[in-house]
Amino acid sequence: MNRMIRPTLFALAASLGLSALPAPALAQGSEEKPSARFQGEANVREVLLDVLVTDRQGNVIVGLDKGDFVVTENGKPVDLTGVTFYSNRQYLESKEGVAVKSLNVDKVPENRYFILFFEDQKSADADAPGLLAQQLEAGRRAKEWVSKELLANDYVAVVSYDQKLKVQQDFTRDRSALLGAIGNAVQAKDPESNWPSRIAQKGDGPTLLAALPRGNDLRDKTATIYDALRVLAKATGGVTGRKNVLLFTIGFGQINNFGQYIPDARYYPPMMQALNDNNVAVYPIDIVPAGTQHPLSNAENQLATDTGGQYFFNFTNFLVPLAKVSRENNGYYLLSYQATHPGDKSGFQKVVVKSTNPEFRLRAREGYAYGGKSTGR
Repeated sequence: MNRMIRPTLFALAASLGLSALPAPALAQGSEEKPSARFQGEANVREVLLDVLVTDRQGNVIVGLDKGDFVVTENGKPVDLTGVTFYSNRQYLESKEGVAVKSLNVDKVPENRYFILFFEDQKSADADAPGLLAQQLEAGRRAKEWVSKELLANDYVAVVSYDQKLKVQQDFTRDRSALLGAIGNAVQAKDPESNWPSRIAQKGDGPTLLAALPRGNDLRDKTATIYDALRVLAKATGGVTGRKNVLLFTIGFGQINNFGQYIPDARYYPPMMQALNDNNVAVYPIDIVPAGTQHPLSNAENQLATDTGGQYFFNFTNFLVPLAKVSRENNGYYLLSYQATHPGDKSGFQKVVVKSTNPEFRLRAREGYAYGGKSTGR
């Protein structure tokens, strides 16, 4: 698509001022009172949320309009100003969902963007033998997914993380390049692709490298995996549309004295804001062997829920969740409405999106940040 979509929100910035009408002439001897005046400032934002709608089997539902969605903020419904369906294919016939009604669909198939993200498990394997084998198996299935599942209008990037973020392959449609990058990612090799001389020139298509810190700065600014996801999300800001991070991990976060996961108050909020502001959905794929219980599974589930992704666990064949992510991202709805917040306030606004049809499965991010700079795409 050529036009700009900002599927989280952007500031329209409005100042509101109200003043009283001129008072009628006062009777002689009456004490004149100053006219009442109210003046305040508010930020009016157009909120745009991308929503995946599928049936129980994961097939995309098409043909929905405003009357098929209920969106609430603080328990109060909002008035939708628009519902548009974007797809990576032409739905001339609705074989995967309800009958097409007055479907407002983009005429040009939408590009899809996937980022394969491998968190290296060499250090964890010493305490939990078998994780490296799982990592290699995840890489093998990811190669199979690239070979069999990708469509002509799919862009894929490959990154890894050990003590820093490593871009093994920028966005590309070249399957052979992706297969080599996946092999490097599961071995945690150090690429030399983020130096100025190696970065793709503007106009070569979507890119992560052009927006990432250069050289050693990337290492210094991604000391934690929270930082890596935050920096990565911001780097996708120039890419219009929904971006899907397929995160192969065992989870990360803090565990309290009772063995329960708690979000890290220092790192989790800024990471989450960056992901939501830049329209990045995270699909954690747990590489802990099937049948193993661990508290960080709650961290993975929260990360997915907060960004509009899905948490996958207990899979012996990693190709299954990869194929499911691909299938459910065949199309999404862009819902728009206006929201007003006090101009001197900032925070996170929770949003609940439901369908009037209980048979449908909806997936959307938990909300959006307001009162600060937002660079959503």
